[in-house]
Amino acid sequence: MAFSAWLSMHYEEKGPVVWLAFFLELIAAVTLFFLMALTCADVFGRYFLGNAVDGATEMTEMGIAILVFAEMPVITWRGGHVVVDILDRMLGNTLIKILGLFSALLISTSLYFLATRIFQLAERSLRRDEVTEFLEMPVGYIVEYIAFMSWATAALMITYGVYRLLVQSRN
Repeated sequence: MAFSAWLSMHYEEKGPVVWLAFFLELIAAVTLFFLMALTCADVFGRYFLGNAVDGATEMTEMGIAILVFAEMPVITWRGGHVVVDILDRMLGNTLIKILGLFSALLISTSLYFLATRIFQLAERSLRRDEVTEFLEMPVGYIVEYIAFMSWATAALMITYGVYRLLVQSRN
């Protein structure tokens, strides 16, 4: 089986977005594997060798940021967020669609402005040469990554999120 056939069989996205989703999930998977290996090495070193991995806490914090923000656009694209639909049976479909569109607009706008502020903080961090406490790794690059992925999530929420909401409401 060709890789592209496997990809189309396991991913619901179409076109170039399937490759983007695969790439982001690959980043998340590799990061998760790295975190697992780091934790195993840290625990093994701590209990059997009497010495933990230097900077394991900082690497874990950065790894979690990479993992979470790599998956955020994919989850948004797929509409995988938690939704409370207690009142859906009492409200009409038109009102639910309007509230869903308002929600997508509100979330994407909030994410856009939040990402803009995060990017400003990243620039300030890079200007000041802020580094992590133990490993002395630059903090600004991770913060910039968080801003870019938040912008991507905002764009996906307003584009495909609204499209999906409109198409699903017809079915």
